[in-house]
Order: sequence, then structure tokens, then C-alpha cells
Amino acid sequence: MDKRMSPLSFLKSNPGRIGPRLFAALMLLLGLGLTYGAWRNASDASEQQVRADFDFRVRELIGSISSRMRTCTEVLHGVQGLYASSMEVTREEFHAYLAVQEIARHFPGIQGIGYLPLLPGGGRAPITYLEPVNEQNRRVMGRDLLAEPVRRAALEQARDTGQAAMTGKIGLLQDGANGSNGSNGGKVDGFLLVMPIYDNTLAHASVPQRRAALRAWVYAAFRMHELMQGVGGESSRLLDLEIYDGQQLGEEALLHDSQPGVQPASSDLSATQPVTIAGHVWTVRVRALPGFDGDLLARPRVVAWTGVLASLALALATWLLAASRHQAQRSATRAGELAAQLEQGQSSVLAMAEAAQRSQAMLRNILDSTIDGILVDNGGGRIFTSNRRFRELWQVPDALDWQADGAALVLHVQGQLEQAAPFLEARRHAPTGHRELRHVLHLRDGRVIEQYIRSMQLGNEQARLWTFRDISERSLAERRETARRQVLEMLAIGAPLERVLESVVLGVQADHPAMLCSILLLDASRHRLVLATAPSLPAFFNLSSHGHGLDVLRGVHGIAAMAVRSGQRISVPDLRAAEKTPGEMALAAQAGLQACWAEPVRGGSGKLLGVLMAYHRHPLAPGASHLARLAEAAHLAGMAIEQAQVALALRAGEARFRSLYDHAPVALWEQDWSLVRDALDELVHNGAGELAPYLSGHPAELRRLAGLVRIIDANGAALAQVRANQDDQRHGRLSLAQNFDEESLPGFGAALLALAGGAHLYECEGSFLRLDGAVRQNELSLLVMPGHADSLDFVMVSSLDITERKRMNAELLRLATTDFLTALPNRRHFMTALENEHARLQRELSSVATVVMLDIDHFKRVNDEHGHAAGDIVLRHLGALMCQALRKVDVPGRVGGEEFAILLPGTDMASSAVFAERLRSRVADSSVSIDGGALLFITVSIGMAAMTGTDAGCDAVLARADEALYRAKRGGRNRVEQHDGGPGGVLSQFMQR
Repeated sequence: MDKRMSPLSFLKSNPGRIGPRLFAALMLLLGLGLTYGAWRNASDASEQQVRADFDFRVRELIGSISSRMRTCTEVLHGVQGLYASSMEVTREEFHAYLAVQEIARHFPGIQGIGYLPLLPGGGRAPITYLEPVNEQNRRVMGRDLLAEPVRRAALEQARDTGQAAMTGKIGLLQDGANGSNGSNGGKVDGFLLVMPIYDNTLAHASVPQRRAALRAWVYAAFRMHELMQGVGGESSRLLDLEIYDGQQLGEEALLHDSQPGVQPASSDLSATQPVTIAGHVWTVRVRALPGFDGDLLARPRVVAWTGVLASLALALATWLLAASRHQAQRSATRAGELAAQLEQGQSSVLAMAEAAQRSQAMLRNILDSTIDGILVDNGGGRIFTSNRRFRELWQVPDALDWQADGAALVLHVQGQLEQAAPFLEARRHAPTGHRELRHVLHLRDGRVIEQYIRSMQLGNEQARLWTFRDISERSLAERRETARRQVLEMLAIGAPLERVLESVVLGVQADHPAMLCSILLLDASRHRLVLATAPSLPAFFNLSSHGHGLDVLRGVHGIAAMAVRSGQRISVPDLRAAEKTPGEMALAAQAGLQACWAEPVRGGSGKLLGVLMAYHRHPLAPGASHLARLAEAAHLAGMAIEQAQVALALRAGEARFRSLYDHAPVALWEQDWSLVRDALDELVHNGAGELAPYLSGHPAELRRLAGLVRIIDANGAALAQVRANQDDQRHGRLSLAQNFDEESLPGFGAALLALAGGAHLYECEGSFLRLDGAVRQNELSLLVMPGHADSLDFVMVSSLDITERKRMNAELLRLATTDFLTALPNRRHFMTALENEHARLQRELSSVATVVMLDIDHFKRVNDEHGHAAGDIVLRHLGALMCQALRKVDVPGRVGGEEFAILLPGTDMASSAVFAERLRSRVADSSVSIDGGALLFITVSIGMAAMTGTDAGCDAVLARADEALYRAKRGGRNRVEQHDGGPGGVLSQFMQR
């Protein structure tokens, strides 16, 4: 049969038909051909990668440009928002806002951000604000941007669209340019970005509305070269970036060229893309520079040289192989050598087997030394291995042949569990892949073991790895903390003692499902046990222990009595074995209980309060975990009992306090000022400054704060004081006006500032409003209760009605300072006023004052002819005339029988003379009607003296005025005379009547 053979197989099968050199040449040609194919593929791949890299960098560069322009637009949005939030933004606010932005640092290329108000008439928009303030920006302040067409077009576009708008290529005014076509006298090119500001009180949903609502523009001026500096980062280093204004490419529209004068590497690596920014189109052209594709295009050359060298090496190797045919004899010798090497390899295998045995022994030692119990089986009942810790945890006897009978080991483990379901379920359902199953197993002796199961591969057989860890201590600690937290939470919310103790018992039973618990407490006489809680025990069993004395309890309940009497823990692992007399434990047998443990319950001071009883349905001695759990439960029960006793005492104390509070003779108010405190903090946060002058200047704000005070409670005396009842209090008819009425709100403000400033007690006087509308005077004491100084949510106010006391004090003051007949100040009050005026003159030497003394002429004749009653009428008549002629600052007074005096502060002698003459004339022209219809006419003589600060005392000026008065008497009466140190002191003379 003919078989086709490839050239390579023909050469291998017929090496003797051709020479070694020809064979090597054929292999060289074959290698070069393969090298050429590899070079072509590498070259195509490199070109594609260069193009892909160029496109990616172009997209990244254009994205960077768009992102930078969006960032600059957001700056203008921020300025627009500043004007939207305020109808008027001052230059300082404009500067402060942009100073925080740090434009020169965070927004390169922005030469300035300005504000253009639209002047009335709509024809001008001068630059009013421009930040940052530098020499270049100062030169353009006041320039009208509407006067230039390109800038005007952008402003009108922003106005009509409500969005940001951008100008075309322009020369910046900061650079001295005046034109708009990019011809800027050699300066760099730039553009403006503008945004409208509307009157927010006017609608601007349509173009006509926006034109009517326009207030101003904000704009940013950019130098294109600085704006684009660094755009694209390091990845754009070998790219030439050109940006043209509009869609046409030309020198006139060129805005930016990153590499001026540098020729691109290839016309193939070039991309042109339009970019729309703020409604304006830029055309971006990106071209690769020389060296962009250097590294990638070098790869085909490397492939070519590598292929050539490999072909040469292969040809050389082929020649060497062909030339070695004559060495066949030497190959046979080599075969012998290989046989010797095989024998040596067998020896190595034996050594490896011995090493494996040593490794297995080491692995066994490691497994036996771990703190976790390890078991490995195949999931079908066959057990591969287990370590020493596993056998210790599960107390596996040495006689148990678990390797021959895996079911016996399973039964042994199952018999030690309180609930075997998790263990058996894990044997039926093995985890797959890298999953892991975890279970927590509870043993009958109280231990808790954590079980993990993982899948593993042992050679060609699938196996399971069981890990067991004793977590009894950790579990006990967690359960203790959980039970403690639950009990503390119940105590914190004031739960009944029965519920708290029941929670303690149920927590113990949840940890040990086969256990039943109860708590028995000593009564007040401490001779009887009463049942506190036993949620899971039969009712007949509980009733047999409730209310019985310690001396009469027998059997299983006698164990509780024994624990209480001894104060020690008692454990009875088998009740039947402990039975001393027949039938003693019959009650326990009837309830299905076979083991009993008693744990004394003590308070924090060590006082014995009762006993915690734990029962088990099977004979069982308590383990360490059982005893620790019972001790913790007894501690929590003692804590709950003491807390309940304290709460009972506290409620009794509260009841006594409430009784004292309600029946106190003083009016007491419980108030909450927390809302007022929060309002004060808000005022400070909003910049109200000093609160005292602020509240003084804003009475409406003070009334608002007073309305935030909440009346929580008021005792009987307080309700009686304001004429209120319990219904008024329940329906919220009481307010701060019952402590501070409208006239006393400044006093409330002073009290508020004092308490908010840290004072615990503040006392003041004021007026309050009763519910019947009467305004009364009160004396207040405001006390911030301890622990509430920061929030002012518990302020106790005591109020005392002092209206009658104030009235009596005022009456006493009036009687002490007023003449009863004329209602004028008496001599004592007048002298006090005179002393005060003298002290003022001593402080103010340039000030003046005058004292006027007057006396009724021939007053004795009136009393003698018409009686003393008529004399009293004359005195009252003169007092009334004096009061009619006085100013508010003047002080009159009756200093003798018919002798009167007047203090004229701030009045010199000339003005006092005019006053005295007017008073004298009024008295002389008036008449007094007495009983019987008769009319009396009286006159007065008046003496005056100036009061100075150089006088030794008040008596000196009174003496001078009195001397002037007697001079007037001697001069004929019914006249005014002043003390000037000479005889010519008469001011006026009249004919005596």
C-alpha cells in the first residue's frame, strides 16, 4: 500500500540519501520562511495597536478638554447661584466668594471673572466687578462688552437661552486687544464664557420673559494657551493638539497649537473632531509627533532578527545531528549508561518512600497536637482518621474500634448530645466545592462544641474534614452578656419583677433545653418561701412550695429550704437515690424530675433573698458550665430583686414628694425651656451678636421666645394664685404670662440670659396676668434642676404674689415722704432731694440750681378769723397752684406750717426770678372759697438763693433763701426777693391790699 510522506518525514526517514550540508540548507530556508510570516503578522499587529493607542489618547484628550471647560462653567454657575440667592451682592461679597475658589490655583487659564449689570435702556453692560484684582484687570474696568459684535452675540445668546454661551476667537481686553477677529497685536488668543442673571421674582420660561427678567451677566475671560496647558497629562506628550474656532481649519480660526512649528510623524495618525461647548463649536485636530510609535514598531524587527538567529541555530543543529550518524556505536554505549541510571532511579524511589513514611508520621504528630478535634471520613460511613483531641472531646474509649465500625463512633457521639439533629443532618448533607457548614452542638454535660465540615480530595477519593472546637467558655460568656443585657434593659424600662425573673429563668432553660428552673423568694418575715416564677414546671408542683415555712418543706422542696438555711449551693444528681424515707421524692417523680440543683440568690450586699432551683429529667451531676450559668442567673435575679425593692421605695418617695408638692403653700411651676435654649443657640449661629442688646432691640423676638416655654406642671398654690383649675392646666390654658406678663418680658429676657449663661438660680420681681384678667405683682425664683443646666428642660419656678405687700410698701413710702394735708413732699423728702442735688453740683461744677422759699402772708389772721379748717383749705389751694407751675424735675415741699420751698435744678437766678414772679402773680390773682361761700384772697412772699457745689451743705442755701424771704416780709410782703449779698435785692413791689 502506498503511503504519502511529507518532506520533513522523508528527510527523517532517509537521512543517508542527502548530505548534511544540503539538509542544513533546507532547514535554514524553512526557518527563514516561517520568520517572514511571523514578521508580517507582528508588523500588522503593531500598526493596529499604534492606531488603537492613538485613538484612545485622542478620546482621552478631548474628554480632558470637555471636562476642563465643564469645570470652568461650574465656577460661573456658582457665581450665578450667588446672585440668585441675594437680590444685591456687594463688591466685598463678590470678592470673598471668588477668593475662596482660588481661581489662579484651581482654574488655570481664567484671567478674570466679572459682573456686567445691564444698565437702564439695555444698551450698555459695563464691567463692574472683576476678580482677581490685578493691574491687567483694573485696565478693563468699566469697558462696555455690548459695544463689540462678537462679545455682544455671546451675551445675547446667553440672555435668550438662559444657558452659558461662549464667544468666538478674540483678543482679551486685559492683553490690550480692541478687535474681535483674533487680530490682537501679537497677543495670545482667548475667548469669553458668559452666563445670564435673571430677576428671580419675574418669570423667565420663554425668550421674551428672559429678556424682560435679565438683570446682568457674569463672565469669565480665558487665555487659550494657559487654559490648555497640561491638558491630557503625560499621555499627550507626543501629540500635536490644534483647536480651531468653528468648523473650518485655517490659520485665521486657529485658537491653540500645542506644538507650533513641529511637523507630525505621519498623516495616517491624525484625527479631527468637533466639540460643542456652551453652544459654540470648536474643531479639534490631533496628530502624532515623531517617536509616537517607536516602541511598538520596533517589535517586528525584534521578531525578524529572532527568527533569523533561530533559523541559523536550527540549521546548525541539523548539521550537527546529520554529522553524528557515524556515532551509532557510541549510542549503544550510551544505552548501557542509561541502564545504570535506571537502577540509580529505583534507589531514589525507595528513598522517597521512606521519606513519605516519615512525613506521614510527622503529619500524625501535628494532627495530635492541634487544639481542635479532627475527623476525616468519606461520607459513606468509612472513617479515615481522627486525632487525639477529637477522642478527648468526645471521650472515645480505647476499646471502641472506630476504624472497623464507623457507625459505633457515630452512636457514641450521638449519645452525648442533648439534641443530635444538627450532627445527623450534617452527616447526610455534605458541603460541595469550597463551601463550609457550621453547627453548634450542645452536650449533656453542659459543654458547647463548634462543628465545621469541609470537602476535600484525598488522592482519587472524595472525603470530608470535620473540625470540632470546644467553645464552652466563649459561649458561656456570650450567653452571660446577652442575659445580662436583656435583664438590664428590662430593669431600665421598669418591667415588673415577675417578667424580669421569668426572663432570667427562660434564658437558663434556652441554654440547657433539658433543664427546668424556678425562683423561690423569702417573704418579709424571712421564714417562708414564695414562688416568684416557674414558667415550665407543673402547677401542682409549684403550689406545693408556695407560701410554706422553711421548717415544714420536705422532699425536693426541702432541698430549697436547706439551701436557704445554709446559704450554700446544693446538688442532688439523683433524687431517687437521695430519698431517705419512702415517698419523700414522690412529688418530684410525679413531675418527671430526677435531678435537682439549688443556687442561693443574694443581693449586692450579700443579703440572702431566695433560691434558684434547677431540675433535670434525667439523673445528672452538674458540670462546670452548668454551675457557672446558674451562678450568673442567680446574680441577675438578685440584681432584679434589689432593683424592684429600690423602685418600690422610690415610688413611695415620689408619692410623698408629690403630696408635698401639691400641698405646698408656695406656688410652684415645672417648666421646660429647652426650645428657648435651642432658639437662643440658633440666634447665635445666625450672627445675632450680643444677645442682651439684641433682645432689648427686638421685643417681638423676645415675645416669640416666651411663647416657646412649656408649662409642664403646676401645684395647687400656683393654680389658686392665677385663678386657674386642673381643667385649665390639662387644656393648656396656662402660659408664661402667668409668671411674666407683657410688661415684665424684659425681666424674662434677663432671667433667660442668666440661666443660659450657666446660672442655677435667678431671682427677680415682675408682674403676671391672672386668668380672670387681673394684673398682679409677683416675686419669682427660677431654679435649674441638677443635671439639666445644658438643656434647661427642667426649670422649677416658685412664685409669690407680692401685690398687697407692694401696695402697703408704696403707701408707707407715701406716708413717710408726703405731707398729708397738701399732698406735697414733706420736709424729710425735700431735704433728701436737696442733698442729692448738692452732690450733683459738686460733681458738675458748671451746673446751676436755685432754691425758692415762700410763705403765706398774714396766715395767722386767716386761722384766727375763719378757723383752722379754712387755713387748711388755703394751704391745699397754695399746694395745688405750686404743682401747676412746676416742671417734672422740680421738687416742691412743705417745710413748715405755712412755709413752702421749691428746688429748681438746672435753673439760674434770672430764670428762677421769672418763675417766682409768675407764681406770685398767680397766687395773688386767685381766690379761695371757704364754708359759707366767702372768698379769701391770699398773697405770698418769696425769697430765692442760688445753690452751688462750693456750699458746705444744704443748710447754707436754705439760710440764704430764708434770709431773702424775711427781707421780702420786711419789705412789705407780696413780693419776690433774691439773696445777692446786698440791700437792693427786691425784684418787684406791689401795693399791699
